[in-house]
Amino acid sequence: MHLAARLRDLRTGAGMTLDGLSERTGVSRSMISLIERGESSPTAAVLDKLAAGLGVTLASLFAGQEGAAASPLSRREDQRIWRDPESGYIRRNLSAPGFPSPIELVEVVLPPGARVAYDTGHRAAAVHQQIWIIEGALALTLGEETYHVDTGDCLSMRLDQPIVFRNLTDTPARYVVALATDPHATSNPYR
Repeated sequence: MHLAARLRDLRTGAGMTLDGLSERTGVSRSMISLIERGESSPTAAVLDKLAAGLGVTLASLFAGQEGAAASPLSRREDQRIWRDPESGYIRRNLSAPGFPSPIELVEVVLPPGARVAYDTGHRAAAVHQQIWIIEGALALTLGEETYHVDTGDCLSMRLDQPIVFRNLTDTPARYVVALATDPHATSNPYR
């Protein structure tokens, strides 16, 4: 239910209606309403579209509301975990919930043979991402270029074009995602 409340709070905090968010993201009004009521388990691709339309990162949909009293420490047992209903991938928000920081860390486990595609290109703010492979390997397509990243490799990118993560192996791929939003650069087509 955290995701439902967080999405609703971000949307209303931005002064956006269900129709407005739907128009901006291409996600139907009814789907957004179902997600906000906790009656639908959205895929990672749908959540990424909603996050982009709200001008936040996907990871921030799972974070707590920022506050001065938030602890900078994130204990493993308190870290939010979410499973994508389509691919089965598991994401764990590593960063302290609600602590104001320009960096967000997420741990992801992508099952063997799984594929996750984010077709969101334009975002309300410029977002930079780095992927560091802890175990396994990925084929990561960024726009038109595919990178094969193995254990220990780190790939840097700007989130301004479609991305596809594929685990072509028979073992899980575990990696850390580091995200940072650049407040001085924007790729917002809505302004």
